Amino acid sequence: MISDKILKRVSKPGRYIGGEYGQILKDKNDIKCRWAFCFPDTYEIGMSNLGMRILYGSLNTHPDIWCERCYTPWEDMQKEMRENNIPLWALESGDPLAEFDIVAFTLQYELCYTNVLTMLDLAGIPLMASERDESCPIIIGGGPCAYNAEPVADFFDLFSIGEGEEALPELSRLYIEMKDNGSYTREAFLHEAAKLEGFYVPSLYEVSYNEDGTIKEYKPKYEDIPVKIKKRIVQNMDEAYFPDKVVMPYIETVHDRIMLEVCRGCYRGCRFCQAGNLFRPVRRRSADVLNKQAKTLFENCGYDEISLTSLSISDYPYLETLCDELLCWTEDKKIGLSLPSLRIDSFSKELMDRISSVRSSGLTFAPEAGTQRLRNVINKGVCEEDLMKAAKIAYDGGKSSVKLYFMMGLPTEQLEDLEGIAQMAEHVIDAYYQNPDRKKGSRPPQVTISVASFIPKPFTAFQWEAQDKLQVLLDKQKYLGSKITNRKIKYNWHEAKVSHLEGVFARGNRKLSVAILEAHKRGLMFDSWDEYFDYEKWMQVFADCGIDPAFYANREYAEDEILPWDIIDIGVTKEFLLREKKAAYAEKVTPNCVEKCSGCGANKLGGENSCCPKA
Repeated sequence: MISDKILKRVSKPGRYIGGEYGQILKDKNDIKCRWAFCFPDTYEIGMSNLGMRILYGSLNTHPDIWCERCYTPWEDMQKEMRENNIPLWALESGDPLAEFDIVAFTLQYELCYTNVLTMLDLAGIPLMASERDESCPIIIGGGPCAYNAEPVADFFDLFSIGEGEEALPELSRLYIEMKDNGSYTREAFLHEAAKLEGFYVPSLYEVSYNEDGTIKEYKPKYEDIPVKIKKRIVQNMDEAYFPDKVVMPYIETVHDRIMLEVCRGCYRGCRFCQAGNLFRPVRRRSADVLNKQAKTLFENCGYDEISLTSLSISDYPYLETLCDELLCWTEDKKIGLSLPSLRIDSFSKELMDRISSVRSSGLTFAPEAGTQRLRNVINKGVCEEDLMKAAKIAYDGGKSSVKLYFMMGLPTEQLEDLEGIAQMAEHVIDAYYQNPDRKKGSRPPQVTISVASFIPKPFTAFQWEAQDKLQVLLDKQKYLGSKITNRKIKYNWHEAKVSHLEGVFARGNRKLSVAILEAHKRGLMFDSWDEYFDYEKWMQVFADCGIDPAFYANREYAEDEILPWDIIDIGVTKEFLLREKKAAYAEKVTPNCVEKCSGCGANKLGGENSCCPKA
């Protein structure tokens, strides 16, 4: 464990000491497979990640498997570690990562890639998969970014594609079996792992390129491994593992509360949304199961807030029933209930009454685009009338603060669409003063609009689109700002330079690993943090490595082009995405999955309690 002398010299020493209530300790003599689960960002962010909580608990339900945690140390601790020759360690045991069997990274965001290399470097583990020998742990990646793992493929031994609650224990069983029967070598294990559903071993696939830099072919090196890797899903969410207690942090974290995973997936089909396709088909937990999970977590953790998490929480068909069941016991205990972004067309007075019965945060809606034409292009399926109705319900309930999410740079966008964002915000303000039923004495209305820059993501109808060039995004941000003159409207926007770099990595191929490695060597890390992000340094890295970032972010990909992520099968077909792209340019709305099946292909994956019947 780290010494008190060093802890006194660093900020937030609670990040590094472990020993929290709820952590899982085991006798190493009983363990046959040790995991170090790494979150490539700070402790405060990683401890708030629900996926990490689930996988940590799932692996630890097995008596002979021990999963521990590790996070990226802040720069002051990194300096102490290097000066004192302290290798990166896991919080539970204090053992160095290099001593573990498997070191796993969850890849939640493209700008965490340099942090992965920072952690491997601090652990003394070779950065390149090709340089690791039999003494090294197996390095595995997972999470949303693993669906296009190519930019970091050279740094990982394998990737878990899809949901890991069942897949990671299965991989552990393979490891234990091969160790026990004496057949284990790194090469043999990776070959066998590649045969398991949902695991991608990049070194076992050869990639060739055309003269123009596009991909010519992905070719398996062996006939007994799949040509395409099919994602893993959990079939029945009611029977799926969910933690009955969590590790309680010593310091404040980003989301320090009970998080209930209501369902996975979304049936709406927004054409820019990657998560809505990655997690198809939609699978739900029943209200009774969720209520029991909430009670158990409260009894074991004592949190005073419950957050219902889902890609589209107000589309959960049993939401009112769930809220009623929760209110039966949460009101007396003064437990708050919070909901993430709400669909404006499924927000109701009944829901408002329920979430107003307990402490709740301000209401957040996501119209995404400022005009109906553009909302049809992106298949949002809502209109301004829906927003005005939702605003009135909120004002009737005593709310005066509303947050609206939008995107700019969407395909076919015009200046009129940006003006529409400012106009919608004005209309929400007007709705407050035009509402005769608003509560007397309530605060003046405040509308916050947050505008992100569009990034073409893999496995979406817009995966072939070009991202707006940096200067175009900057000009659009300035233009929208000039249209907002009401002091009751607060305008926030996402840094365009960050979005540009994210766009590069989102659609990148293996050639980008050279730049990521060089960026690490030049000290780049914590790229998602404002105080560390350095766009000019990244552009210099690309230039010095002979890489044109516009090739990945600002180029329109050909519809018949082999894409870096084509090696992955998420269930949703490329043919469906192409149909959706054409529908977007025709400004045609596709019905959601409940109204009509549009043949995306995800029904072949099955899933209990889903709106998508198995094929």
